[in-house]
Amino acid sequence: MYGYTGTILRVDLKKGTIVKEPLNQKSASEFVGARGLGTKYFCDECDPKCDPLGPDNKLIMMTGPLTGTCATSSGRYNAICKSPLTGTIEASNSGGHFGPELKYAGYDGIIFEDVADHPVYLYIKDDVVELRDASQLWGKDVYETTDALLAACGPDFRVACIAPSGEEGCLFAAVMNDKHRAAGRGGVGAVMGVKKLKAVVVRGTGSVFVARPEGFFQAATDARDKLKAHPVTGAGLSAYGTEILVNIVNGVGGLPLNNGRDGAVFDKADNISGESLTAKYLLRNKGCFGCSIGCGRATYINEGPFKSKGEGPEYEAGWSFGAACGVDDLGAVCNANFLCNQYGMDPITMGSTIACAMELYELGAIPESDVGFPLRFGDAAAMVKCTELTAKGEGFGKILGQGSFRMATKYGHPELSMSVKKQEMPAYDGRAIQGIGLEYATSNRGGCHVRGYMISPEVLGIPMQLDPLVTEGKAATLKLFQDLTALVDATGICLFTTFGIGLPEIAAQYREAVGSNETDEEILLKGERIWNLEKMFNVAAGVEKDTLPPRLLREALPEGPAKGKVNDLYTMLNEYYAARGWTAEGIPTAEKLAALSLD
Repeated sequence: MYGYTGTILRVDLKKGTIVKEPLNQKSASEFVGARGLGTKYFCDECDPKCDPLGPDNKLIMMTGPLTGTCATSSGRYNAICKSPLTGTIEASNSGGHFGPELKYAGYDGIIFEDVADHPVYLYIKDDVVELRDASQLWGKDVYETTDALLAACGPDFRVACIAPSGEEGCLFAAVMNDKHRAAGRGGVGAVMGVKKLKAVVVRGTGSVFVARPEGFFQAATDARDKLKAHPVTGAGLSAYGTEILVNIVNGVGGLPLNNGRDGAVFDKADNISGESLTAKYLLRNKGCFGCSIGCGRATYINEGPFKSKGEGPEYEAGWSFGAACGVDDLGAVCNANFLCNQYGMDPITMGSTIACAMELYELGAIPESDVGFPLRFGDAAAMVKCTELTAKGEGFGKILGQGSFRMATKYGHPELSMSVKKQEMPAYDGRAIQGIGLEYATSNRGGCHVRGYMISPEVLGIPMQLDPLVTEGKAATLKLFQDLTALVDATGICLFTTFGIGLPEIAAQYREAVGSNETDEEILLKGERIWNLEKMFNVAAGVEKDTLPPRLLREALPEGPAKGKVNDLYTMLNEYYAARGWTAEGIPTAEKLAALSLD
């Protein structure tokens, strides 16, 4: 098969068996790879009602047909399971070099089944695949684990692993690879932890072959040229990283402040911006495999009480530890993000959960005796301390480690969790940016910005400018964007490429790689098929309806360009279901499923 290795590893952790089986070529054609193909395997093999932290929940690591090729930013893989945080289908995307290395070893993906009776790691070196004891690694953080495995296996290996947060059941634990890249959302690290799977270490010496090399190289070159020429992918992200969005989003009144309680304009936003990060703490840019953008940040906090060194933060982490908590100390924000990398936690959920705790504390719902110290908005030291406690599973950190919805429910105010389907919403206020609110509500994995990224047209004007304050036309646009991002995730290239290229360039690379003669529209249909498959899993799992936190629906913004606005979700939601060909209750119809060959 072109674009694929043609082999899947199936690992039964309880029995200790490893089977190499042929890739399902029909499923690969219909669902592409990575998020799509991994989800197809998962939905075929797992009961939607399974316990996310039980033995019947499988964990699948899957690459795409463009992963490891010379396609644009082609370093992605997905970790798929039922999320312990949300109960939804979860496909968590990560970059770096782990995905390409897995393909070079000869495997499109790995299916992990059941639970080991002691800590193990999976060793892969081309044809040699073994489960090895990891008892000595249990309890070690991401950096310690990675260094130990590289020392034991060889410096050319790539490592994906979990840290104590995943071992101890933090519901937003991540799978970390290459030390600083994360399959970060939904708690995939907690699933890996309950399976007692500490790590996967891989080295490959093979290649990925494409069907039409000359045409593929030309398609990849054309896409790269467009990325270099675009102001976002060619200059902005490279110069300032994703944190460049801080001042941009704040300028439209969409940067949620103090858990969203105090609106979405932060008068100290510039202190935590990408411009400030570059001026004060940037060491160098970093890129993932095959990246021509280089949005990653290697950073060093060389002053003040939060001296530390690491990578990031990305915009979402900069917001969650910054404006969401009312904190403008960039050193503290960076330090908290470094802790999330070191201990394998999702910084969006971590910072948002701390922000929720701050509001609950100020309301008097959380007593200081539970926390151990005052916990007020703007307290940078308290924010970092909460991150440390959660990373180590100590004290109040055990409560924070369950996410904001469960914590807020425990203290009597579930409405103060800024989450959708129990997953925390990212760094854009759905009252100021109407389409992103619809995106949060309809996301198949709970509150998420990269299941469509409506910020692109509503704020950045890419590929067209939409007024963020209106609802008209948002449903149809979101549907298109959701299908496209599903396709992008499935191919194995980075979503950030869509700032500078679109369906024609993505479809061209896919076509030339796998030898397809499908039209752009036929290829995009695969993204719609993935979206509907995910939705049907969630319906069968009993996931709650599409909605937003009451704050976004009822509490008008007090100031800024969107002053007086709430999110007009239900006007858009009816249009969205119609655009998708679903029922008024948001269920895919038999006709829609038949049209997508999902019946």
